[in-house]
Amino acid sequence: MVDFRLSEDQRQIQALARDFAKKEIVPVAAHHDETGDFPVEVVKKAWEAGLVNTKIPAEYGGLGLGVFESAIIAEELGFGCTGITTAIEGNNLAEAPLIVAGSDEVKKRFLAPMIDEFKMAAYCVTEPGAGSDVAGIRTTAVKRGDHYILNGTKQWITNAAKADWYFVLAYTDPAAGHRGMTGFVVPRETAGVSVGRKEWNMGQRASDTRQVVFEDVEVPAANMVGLEGQGFKVAMAAFDVTRPMVASCAVGLANRCLQESIRYAKERKSFGKPIADHQAVAFMIADMAKSVEAARFLVWKAAWQYDQGERNSYAAAVAKCFAADEAMRIAVDAVQVFGGYGFNTEYPVEKLMRDAKIFQIYEGTSQIQRMIIAKHLFG
Repeated sequence: MVDFRLSEDQRQIQALARDFAKKEIVPVAAHHDETGDFPVEVVKKAWEAGLVNTKIPAEYGGLGLGVFESAIIAEELGFGCTGITTAIEGNNLAEAPLIVAGSDEVKKRFLAPMIDEFKMAAYCVTEPGAGSDVAGIRTTAVKRGDHYILNGTKQWITNAAKADWYFVLAYTDPAAGHRGMTGFVVPRETAGVSVGRKEWNMGQRASDTRQVVFEDVEVPAANMVGLEGQGFKVAMAAFDVTRPMVASCAVGLANRCLQESIRYAKERKSFGKPIADHQAVAFMIADMAKSVEAARFLVWKAAWQYDQGERNSYAAAVAKCFAADEAMRIAVDAVQVFGGYGFNTEYPVEKLMRDAKIFQIYEGTSQIQRMIIAKHLFG
């Protein structure tokens, strides 16, 4: 049986996130975009409302929500501002490897405290010379007794300066290729950890994105996530959890573009009537609507598959690729609907267009998603 209706609990979660976005995110989104100030108070309020760390299992004090429920939250928050939502959702990405492969001890030491008090974490995989090509990382972890000595530089790390700990991917056996990678939890206060300047990006400026440098950092072997040599597998498995949520955030942005375009098209007049009455504009907005609907259901399928215990890598890649590409296209069309006003910072769609682009880049570019899809199709 296929049922597209949300359960009562899911509707309540959706309403909570929608109300939070309306009251706490939308009023301050422009300020944080203009200044780049990190929205710490908004993130803290989201934590207090139970909208952060949503996937931490109940045995460690969390809500243990499914990917589906987390995706619902991401869409509603993304409608308000995807930059602020990225700051809120950063914990989910960092925590995913621990949830997927961490030992009971690691989960107790690093996940449980995230529920007890307001803390943040960051996912450190990308490097200056290794983005989509994860196997190209150069960070190393050399074992010495019961510790590993970590050296390397990570780039474009979300919540880098705000994190209490990092999930870090490093080579423990460079000769073994991607089978020689291992994941570790590294507390930020560990000697040898330093954080660079905030990057001033095209969009999502509320997000704190920086470089993180590890110089002769001693990491206890007990902080390993999974087994030695399983780091690449663990990092990729985490994407099966997080890609549907990232895609859902893109759906939220696309839906915001759609709603802003509908409102403006009904108000703006041209040739004596609202521009909504002109077929050229109406068809553009109709195309936005069908893409939002399609992207949402692709996200729901990918999230549902994971929650059912099924492998969702293919569905997650399809959802991420489609939602990201369509969010960008819809944002461009929204600017077109607004005309000259869409190009102006006084109107919301200019920011939405800048924010949209990153969805085609982070958590695997749209080209990487196509590679995953093609690999599945051709066996």
